[in-house]
Amino acid sequence: MDLKFSHVDVLVENLEEACAYYAKILNARISTPQVWERGGLHVRFAIALMGQERFMLVQPLAGNLRALLDAHGEGMIYRHCYTTPDIEVAHAELIASGVQPEDENGRPLTLEDLRSPSGKRIIWLPKRFGHFSIEILEEKALEAFIESAFA
Repeated sequence: MDLKFSHVDVLVENLEEACAYYAKILNARISTPQVWERGGLHVRFAIALMGQERFMLVQPLAGNLRALLDAHGEGMIYRHCYTTPDIEVAHAELIASGVQPEDENGRPLTLEDLRSPSGKRIIWLPKRFGHFSIEILEEKALEAFIESAFA
């Protein structure tokens, strides 16, 4: 599978406080806050950018990530995110290898259902090791989304 590492997602209790901290301590550029809401999952998040390095600060408001934050506390890196030039090829390769891609709530994800609330196409691998998750996004769409979040 043609994948490139993109970023990690980190749980935080207070998005503004976390953004201010990393902007001050790491001199990170912080995106405008974004919202993701679908199927009971509701989060606010921002992108912290330092040169080409980046991570997402995620404040869960409802859903499985809120329960994860409540159980394990903030600062938890719960997801590694990768990009691919062709999400349909990645989806097909996963299916061929016997892995059923999922949505953000752990439900089977068909090729027709890859679109996220922000419009970019995205898939998750099933969680096999505790709460750790791997996300795969379309490279061009993610880069365009990140660029617009800093505009």
